[in-house]
Amino acid sequence: MNTSTVQRITGAAAIAGATCTLIELPLYFVYAGPPPDTNVLTRSVLGLIGVTLFVVFMSGVAYVVKRRDPEREWFGSVAATAGTAWLIVVAVSMGLEVGAVIAAPEPIDPTITVTGTYILYGTVSRLLEGLFLVAFAVAVVRLLPRWCIVTSWLLAGVNFVFVPSLFFGNIPANFYAANGWGTTATVGGLTMLWLFAIGTALVRTATAEQREAVPGPDRLAPLR
Repeated sequence: MNTSTVQRITGAAAIAGATCTLIELPLYFVYAGPPPDTNVLTRSVLGLIGVTLFVVFMSGVAYVVKRRDPEREWFGSVAATAGTAWLIVVAVSMGLEVGAVIAAPEPIDPTITVTGTYILYGTVSRLLEGLFLVAFAVAVVRLLPRWCIVTSWLLAGVNFVFVPSLFFGNIPANFYAANGWGTTATVGGLTMLWLFAIGTALVRTATAEQREAVPGPDRLAPLR
């Protein structure tokens, strides 16, 4: 399998994973009180499918950077490692929520009831996601359009701004709470939109390389 094919798969995985997660996100806001179990289980399945697809994306990023820009291979590895660690945190958080919902005799709001997820969805995710974004921005600077790098840095900054949210309580309606809609849903939604756009850029640049017949199988002409 050549590098262009791996890059297209990597981009497609990001697009599909972001789509699943963007469908999942509105399900958190359907009910004012504790949602029915079916709501939590449905959104968790969508989220876990998204996480699984993002694992493909993370490993693909490391591979593509290694093949196309060996000088930045370490940054690609850091991006993939930090990104995978972030995905594990998200998967564990979903598991804790689903387990609590299954065990509860009546509907509960796991975003409030499952206290262990406050810092996992909040500060921990913001740190790991921020690290991933910084490493990604450096790793792909020669491989993707400039807007990809600029938005990576900007989104990393947004993530780091929410790191201190653990000091601001646990009321989801509060924007900056540990489990607030700003700390979790807003930043998460921005990240999914970014991943969708990055996936599209990866597919486009790989396709453009083959169409324009750039000399050398592992060189990539960025779209500016």
